[in-house]
Amino acid sequence: MTLLTSRKCHGALNPLHSLIYFAPEAEREFTAIGLETGRMSYFAGRAAAMGAVGAGTVTATFYNFSPDLVARHLPRAWELASPADVLDARLRAVDGALRRVLGGEIAADPEVAEAAGLALLAVEGCTAAGRPLYAAHAGLPVPEQPHLALWHAVTLLREHRGDGHLAALTAAGLDGPEALITHTATGRGFTTAFARASRGWTDPQWDEASERLAERGLLAADGALTPQGEELRREVEDVTDRLAEAPYRLLGEEGVQRLTLIGGRLTGTALANGAFPPGVFAGR
Repeated sequence: MTLLTSRKCHGALNPLHSLIYFAPEAEREFTAIGLETGRMSYFAGRAAAMGAVGAGTVTATFYNFSPDLVARHLPRAWELASPADVLDARLRAVDGALRRVLGGEIAADPEVAEAAGLALLAVEGCTAAGRPLYAAHAGLPVPEQPHLALWHAVTLLREHRGDGHLAALTAAGLDGPEALITHTATGRGFTTAFARASRGWTDPQWDEASERLAERGLLAADGALTPQGEELRREVEDVTDRLAEAPYRLLGEEGVQRLTLIGGRLTGTALANGAFPPGVFAGR
C-alpha cells in the first residue's frame, strides 16, 4: 500500500468530520447550553476533549489561529458551559448535521456500519505519543449509533494525522500564518479570503508573514510559491503522510480501498447537499 493510497482515504473521509464546523446545528446546540455565537463554538467544541484548557493550549494544538482570536473565547467558554456539556452538544449537532446532509435513514445504512467498523479498526493502529488532540479524543467513548461511531472514528484519524502535520510544519520552520499562506498558495484547501478571515490574523501580520516567506525564497512577489516553496510544501505533505500511515497499514489494502469507496460516496452526498458553504475551499 502506498502513502498516496492512505492520503486518498483521508481525503474521502475528512469532510465527514469537518462539516460540523460549518453546520447550523452546531451553533444551535452550543448556544443552547450557554456558549456565545461565533467562533467560541468552534474552539470549545474541538478543544473540549482536552478538558477546560486555556488559550495557550488551544493556540498550540490548533496551530494556525491568531492567539488573540483564541484568547477572546477561551477560557471564558468554560465559564458558560462545561467540557462535558460541550461534548454532548457536539454529538447532538453531529447527529443532526449528518442526518440532514446524508439523509434521515443514514443510521440504518449497512455501509455506514461497515465503514464505522473499518475506521475503528484502523484507529487501533494510531499512537498517542506526541499527539495531544488525538489522545484527548481517543479517551472519549465510541457512540453506539453507526453514523456517530463513524464520525468518531474519522475524527480520531483526522486528529491523529493533524497532530503529525503540525510536527511536519514545525520541522519545516513554518509558523501559523506562514503555514496558511503557503498552503493557500498551492491552490488547495482554504481560499485565501476564508483563511485570513477565519484564522484571525490582521493584515499587517499576514503581510509580515508573507515577507518572511519571501526572504526565505519560498514566496514570489505575486504571492505564488517559488520552486523552493513548492518543494517545501511537498516535503511537509510527504512527512505528514508518513506519520499518518500506521492506521491504514494496519487496515490493509483491501480495507483501505473499501473505506475509501464508502467514505467517498458519503462525502459526495454531503457535498451535493450543501455540507459546506461556497467560498471556503479553493475550486469548490
